[in-house]
Amino acid sequence: MNSTSYQQNIAKVSARIRASAQKCDRDAAEITLLAVSKTQPAAAVREAWQAGARDFGENYLQDALQKIEALADLPLCWHFIGPLQSNKTRAVAENFSWVHSVDRAKIARRLSEQRPPQLPPLQVCLQVNISGEDSKAGVAVEELAELAATVAALPRLQLRGLMAIPRSGLTGAQQRQPFADLRREFEILQRQHPQLDTLSMGMSADLEAAIFEGATIVRIGTDIFGPRIG
Repeated sequence: MNSTSYQQNIAKVSARIRASAQKCDRDAAEITLLAVSKTQPAAAVREAWQAGARDFGENYLQDALQKIEALADLPLCWHFIGPLQSNKTRAVAENFSWVHSVDRAKIARRLSEQRPPQLPPLQVCLQVNISGEDSKAGVAVEELAELAATVAALPRLQLRGLMAIPRSGLTGAQQRQPFADLRREFEILQRQHPQLDTLSMGMSADLEAAIFEGATIVRIGTDIFGPRIG
């Protein structure tokens, strides 16, 4: 795929964002397009940046670190959006600006301890298992308030909001329900943590439903980069 193709794809997604925001009387400027570049080569990320993307999401740490090094000449904002184990926290704390997938206090504490002091605080979203799936990562809704309080108190982290990946296979009006559930939990948390301003939810197939329910970051992979490689 070349720069023109990326420009066309990003333009199409941006148009969807604008149209969805307009339908629900929202300002499209408050919605960040996060280009999910997992499995894509560094050259593709560079092309997407040249086409206008600025924020990039990665799931696989070693793959991401190679791209971060190869693209160090570009002012990219890197978001880690994949499952996070203890042995990965140092590299994430040192190389990313955002983490969307914090779901345990132990992980949060390690990220705070390992965040280099010369860098700004790491921006954090808590991943919520909003559909209650046993196979899905994320903190349970009933444990969310306790985790949020823990993360908000850590010195090198900035608690920003929530992230979720709803149950797959939902269509039409069904897509909105888990996003509405996440927004409700977000609004409850805001009473104790008024600094919260981020709902990371919605992907290529359901960004309209997510925006209608308040998404401020939509994570788009396929509709920018095409089918996943590998």
